[in-house]
Amino acid sequence: MTRLSDPASVARPPALGASTGPEGTTFRLWSTQAQEAALLVYDGDHTSRRSLNAAGGGVFEGTFADLGPGTRYKFEVGGQAFPDPYARWLPEGVHGPAVVWESRYRARHRAPQRQRHELVIYEMHVGTFTPGGTYRAAAERLGHLQELGVTAIELLPLSAFPGQRGWGYDGVAHFAPFAPYGPPEDLQAFIDEAHGHGLLVLLDMVYNHFGPDGNYLGAYSPEYFNPEHQTPWGAAPDYTQPLMRQLALDSADHWLRTYGFDGFRLDATHEIVDTSEKHILAELAERTHALGQERGAPTYVFCEDDRNFPPLVQENGVDGIWTDDFHHQVRVVLTGEQDGYYAAYPPDVADLARCIERGWLYEGQPWPLSGKPRGRAADGLEAPAFVYCIQNHDQIGNRATGDRLQETAGDEGFLAASALLLFLPMTPLLFQGQEWMASTPFQFFSDFPGELGRQVTEGRLAEFAGFKGFGAHAVPDPQAESTYVHSTLNWAELEDVRHARVLEVYRRLLRLRREDPVMNHASRGELLAGSAGPVLWAERRLGDQRRLLVVNFGHEDMEAYESLPFSLDQAHELLRTSEAGSGIPARSAAIFALSGS
Repeated sequence: MTRLSDPASVARPPALGASTGPEGTTFRLWSTQAQEAALLVYDGDHTSRRSLNAAGGGVFEGTFADLGPGTRYKFEVGGQAFPDPYARWLPEGVHGPAVVWESRYRARHRAPQRQRHELVIYEMHVGTFTPGGTYRAAAERLGHLQELGVTAIELLPLSAFPGQRGWGYDGVAHFAPFAPYGPPEDLQAFIDEAHGHGLLVLLDMVYNHFGPDGNYLGAYSPEYFNPEHQTPWGAAPDYTQPLMRQLALDSADHWLRTYGFDGFRLDATHEIVDTSEKHILAELAERTHALGQERGAPTYVFCEDDRNFPPLVQENGVDGIWTDDFHHQVRVVLTGEQDGYYAAYPPDVADLARCIERGWLYEGQPWPLSGKPRGRAADGLEAPAFVYCIQNHDQIGNRATGDRLQETAGDEGFLAASALLLFLPMTPLLFQGQEWMASTPFQFFSDFPGELGRQVTEGRLAEFAGFKGFGAHAVPDPQAESTYVHSTLNWAELEDVRHARVLEVYRRLLRLRREDPVMNHASRGELLAGSAGPVLWAERRLGDQRRLLVVNFGHEDMEAYESLPFSLDQAHELLRTSEAGSGIPARSAAIFALSGS
């Protein structure tokens, strides 16, 4: 018998899970391990068993006219009951029965028209964005984001994962939204409301691994995974296997069509292994963009990838790459940190200027931590293809205490870095609360059971054992609920003068980026950058119009500009981050308008 594990045997594998139609609900699974399979239906305390028919190639299926939306079920394979990995709704968690669900939501708003160079992305963790920790609570703050001037929200992963809290990167069910944030209809309403506020909504998806708790795919068919390719989180999904490939493609389509998402941020794509003729990333990007054309509004795919690898854009067709080099170089210049991967970045403003002009710092030079070459030249990439940040969930949350940038760089250093981020033509990404310099940390938290939870706690302590300044007592326990609670934004800070001042600076920077004709232009070819000691300058041009940013990363005030390669005699000051007087005070930035060459 021809098995579906032979990639050449099928053009398009059948859709798995539960789907409703005129004849009832069709249930379908794929197992290379079972000779027979059944559907288990849970009705209160009563469980009934219905046999599924073998359809060939390891597929078992059945259509039942009396089972509709709201039916609770599991599949029985080899005499054991397992949750459905393709479930659309898992209200009782990843180990509980799935619920047959169909969308009845009717959106009121069309997706906004946003070109790539217009994107200002706001990264949000639904559970800690508001004290409520739900889609409904988050929707109440959409007006704040619209007034701020961001144009896209990026939600941390929502694929169902175990427990009541977590970052979401251990998802195991790629069709079902994480239940504690609210039912599927609330997520649909959140996206609809975001569109009504002029905001796109991107979804962070993890296609490089499945979480360690609640992943039942292997119980159905080990062929979903390739044991010869190990990621840091276990065996890699095998994208030469048609059913695994279709799982990723169908789940992406589900989030886009059923919920109205406007694209994706794909996690750690350097860990995705695919030897197919067309890489899974290329197919995901192609299908996502095709839906955008169908809608008449652009859709986007961004990759987190540590390789500094231009073919992701040039060959696979993604829209941009998270560029950690910029973040790392900014932090090292501001703080002098050299722990961990920061040791690969010299505390030199000249290197930051080179990173800005080249797009990223490493273009094939040996990576100091391994001695192996890292990166390629990015000459062919446009500026918006680089996603820059000075904070994100990883770069805060992977610190021992989840402390934010201002804790080590100071308030003024934070504002100077913020001006640099929002002045450049690259795609900027903000992390929730950054716009008012939130004091709440974003710590690593999880809710794994038993022994796995203990291992996570011990692993977190061991991770920072060699870092200066962190003893075991200083690293919060990721399994403690208090770690999650402490990471929730405190919106009352907006009433404080210190935080209100930062928010106003962010609003002004984003207004300038949006309305100024030079800063609203996307060309990287008109971007220049340089340095003079601790001072960095960056210039953007459009015709004979120039905009100049000067950042003093040093600890001494600059009263004059003689050391810089330009004259500001005829310059018009557009914005400065410091409330001090003339010149460029220490740890501050200023933006000027100039005309002529």
